[in-house]
Amino acid sequence: MTSVLLVAMVLAQDGGTLRLRAVGDMMLGTSVPEGVLPPDDGKRLLDDVAPLLQDADVTFANFEGPLCDSGTSAKCRKGGNCFAFRTPTRYAPYFKAAGIDLGSTANNHSGDFGEACRRETEAALDGQGIVWSGPPGSIGSTTVKGKKVALIAFHTSGATNDVNDLPTAKKLVTQAAATHDLVIVSFHGGAEGLGADRVKDGAEKYLGENRGDLKTFAHGVIDAGADVVIGHGPHLLRAMELYQGHLIAYSLGNFATYGRFSLGGALGVSVILEVELGDDGRFVTGRVLSTKQEGKGVPMRDDTKRGQKAIAELSARDFPKTGVKVSDDGVLSAR
Repeated sequence: MTSVLLVAMVLAQDGGTLRLRAVGDMMLGTSVPEGVLPPDDGKRLLDDVAPLLQDADVTFANFEGPLCDSGTSAKCRKGGNCFAFRTPTRYAPYFKAAGIDLGSTANNHSGDFGEACRRETEAALDGQGIVWSGPPGSIGSTTVKGKKVALIAFHTSGATNDVNDLPTAKKLVTQAAATHDLVIVSFHGGAEGLGADRVKDGAEKYLGENRGDLKTFAHGVIDAGADVVIGHGPHLLRAMELYQGHLIAYSLGNFATYGRFSLGGALGVSVILEVELGDDGRFVTGRVLSTKQEGKGVPMRDDTKRGQKAIAELSARDFPKTGVKVSDDGVLSAR
């Protein structure tokens, strides 16, 4: 596998802004353990939200777990709980049909079934023309009518581009910025679960692991040339801020996580983020579209706008000077 993945893809027919939509964690069911695949084998799982994902020049998601059909997991012990995911490769077309163009494979579940399963995941995404980034040194690349767009995905692990190795991360972003017009950075980090909605100063710890100094990381990669930073990992929404004219979304939460996730309260609330980037990569405008998960994890539009309200409150709380303002119709602007 080469360290740089180049895939040509036309995203827009006109110049000017690029309209990106992005969501957090997606895991459409798992074959391990048995009985955790969605009804109708997942064919209609994304029907309600697909039109929103398709309505963009390019759409990003985090693939929370691999796409493969075999292998065993070190996370599965005899007689114990097996919190490992393995979504069948036949589900890969569902992501593409729903509108996903870019994806992160850098997270704490991407290696659940080993390196062979990672390679199978990459092959499944390649087969759908979905551009990915995750392994160390990997950069996903697309071409927009002569304009090149890079994706670099990070996690708090040496098996991926590493959030906790900021010097290397900045070098990778600088490398991408030298050969691309726009650079999108994704990270999977931070503490998890209810009560983990705060963006804190310094490194976050979870179950004894260093889950990243996310403010320092996000600001650092923007200083190195990133144009927008998209976070996920805590399994709930976090604040958004504007730094040097660039948007940082610290967590987009659980978007479509069927069967194995706790989805009570804030854990079942999410948004679809829309960002328009100018030719210089700076934030032009944006908005959030509220979604929720029903039942075991079916993503639906949320007319009560809980996600939008959460982003407004969290951003004002954690970033009183730089946090985004959110209008009544979900439009984002500088404070």
